[in-house]
Amino acid sequence: MPKNVITLCYRKIIDTTSINHWDKFVHEDSFTEFRMQSQLYNTEQKYQTFAELLLNAEGAEKLHFLVSAAITGYLRQLNGIIPDILDQLGRRFLTFEHFKFEIINSDINDISKHKVAINFFSKPLVWHNTINNMLLVSQYTAIAAEETFTNLFQIQPFVSIHSIKNID
Repeated sequence: MPKNVITLCYRKIIDTTSINHWDKFVHEDSFTEFRMQSQLYNTEQKYQTFAELLLNAEGAEKLHFLVSAAITGYLRQLNGIIPDILDQLGRRFLTFEHFKFEIINSDINDISKHKVAINFFSKPLVWHNTINNMLLVSQYTAIAAEETFTNLFQIQPFVSIHSIKNID
């Protein structure tokens, strides 16, 4: 029987309104790193915002990658588990292999304008069924098993099916 193997993407947006400690640390440390790294592209201090740097400073798009170094330690603290997404039993179950850090907006003089996103890409999942607004999934393994343990979770904002593959 063919299987649909999917990868989910969860886009976690972090800004001054974020309330949990992990988010606040990511926000503050990424802002500090942005201020430091932006000096490479703003030697004459002509630009204040990330948008201005992108428009006027050659190579400024590298700031996404350069600033991400400040948050990798926080990502390790997650032990490969995507935050915020719970199954119907209230458990965190989605694991990730890759992430992409993105600066959405920033101002070198105003931390309140600093906004970032972390896009988490799940490990492959088998998509068994859709029940109303919930997905029934299990971890993908190449080895067939007699019994498969599943997770049922509600589709929520900022979660998307990133890729799908049909495996026979």
